[in-house]
Amino acid sequence: MLLRGLRWGLAGVLVAWTVIRLLGLDRGWPLVPLFAFTPVVAALALLLALLAAIRRRWLFALIAGACAAVLAIGMAPRVIPNRAPADAPGVRLRVLAANVAGDTAAAPDVVALARRLRVDVLSAVELPPALVRAYDEAGIGELLPQRSLRPLPGFAGTGLYARVPLQAAPGPQGTRFAISAAAAVAPSAAPVAFLAVHVPAPTGPDDTRRWRDDMRALPSTGPTGQLRVLAGDFNATLDHGELRRLLGRGYRDAAEQAGSGLRATWPTNRSPLPALVTIDHVLADRRVRVASARTVAIPGSDHRGVLAELVLPRG
Repeated sequence: MLLRGLRWGLAGVLVAWTVIRLLGLDRGWPLVPLFAFTPVVAALALLLALLAAIRRRWLFALIAGACAAVLAIGMAPRVIPNRAPADAPGVRLRVLAANVAGDTAAAPDVVALARRLRVDVLSAVELPPALVRAYDEAGIGELLPQRSLRPLPGFAGTGLYARVPLQAAPGPQGTRFAISAAAAVAPSAAPVAFLAVHVPAPTGPDDTRRWRDDMRALPSTGPTGQLRVLAGDFNATLDHGELRRLLGRGYRDAAEQAGSGLRATWPTNRSPLPALVTIDHVLADRRVRVASARTVAIPGSDHRGVLAELVLPRG
């Protein structure tokens, strides 16, 4: 009797999880942080379906299998590439979104990484003033001489470093963390507004409300007007309704477009355990094509970064 109750309790959880994910109803705490683990739940549903089938618990196997299938369909676009072809017309720009965790000791290694990856625009979040000085001492000015920075103590600062000219632009107001913004003007390309995004983690009821408000404060984009790219730590995965609604306001996730959208970016400081969730993103205006995207280790950080090669329309 106990096992039967447990089995149907699990079935109820799986069905509820699937419905909430399908309808984007993951609102409030603790649903928001829990739904970051939807890929794990999908794998668990599949495993339970297989075990139930082996034991001939056909109804439970059908329910768990259906939940696994629906969740998998929702995640399928993340592994189906929709990249721009190698000969796609436009101007290519390599963008690195990096939560640098305020680590001054790692500054020379981060600068060396940006040089090795041939980064054109670096979006750095968790950027305190001391780290700005450390990057300057490590020679970032020679590699990425253009900058638009909002360094703040602790983990609230952000900044944009670039190889291409930057023009200062206003960012969203009233967000918990600073959001640096600038228009990049690459030769022969249409100008594109970059935002270095850091959204607070939804670790409690109040933080979850602030997470929602700051996600909604991020600007929309559309078929006309200035191009936009949002890059940084969103503390949100593609299984969160808020992030999908943001994408619906004119963006595409670069990793999803490249077929690498299931590669987790946090936490990376629990070796040998793997990262669990994908919360770092490059979100590109739908008028921008994605040639490639992958995660990269960021020295001194508990996050992996996202390196995306974007194809900007010509200006």
